[in-house]
Amino acid sequence: MRFLHTSITVRNMEESLGFYTEVLGLEFERRRTIPENHAEIAFVRDPASGARVELTHWEGKDQFEAGEQLDHLAFEVPELDKFLLKLRSRNVRVAKEPYRLSGGSSRIAFILDPNDVWIELIERAPPTG
Repeated sequence: MRFLHTSITVRNMEESLGFYTEVLGLEFERRRTIPENHAEIAFVRDPASGARVELTHWEGKDQFEAGEQLDHLAFEVPELDKFLLKLRSRNVRVAKEPYRLSGGSSRIAFILDPNDVWIELIERAPPTG
């Protein structure tokens, strides 16, 4: 398993991208909409450590309670189904069963930690060609 990123919910994508790139000096990586989730995401990366932050803007959600900004942590796993079996044997709660987002090739699932923090598990599609 490999740690990939931390996702935070943002009120305004443009303002947040400006803050993380221009003020904090992180590098912009990519940005896309996810229509089925009514969301837009963007990734920024620390050039020194390689650590990534996923900025997530949920359509229609511009206000939140304190503490709601942490969206999820993400880990890459080699075999998602096998990993979920292991987690289930330890009574880990699965919040979303494996699925693919439209336009994506990776499979993802979500589990919950004991504090109800969402953790995304990503199984990358094998390279083609």
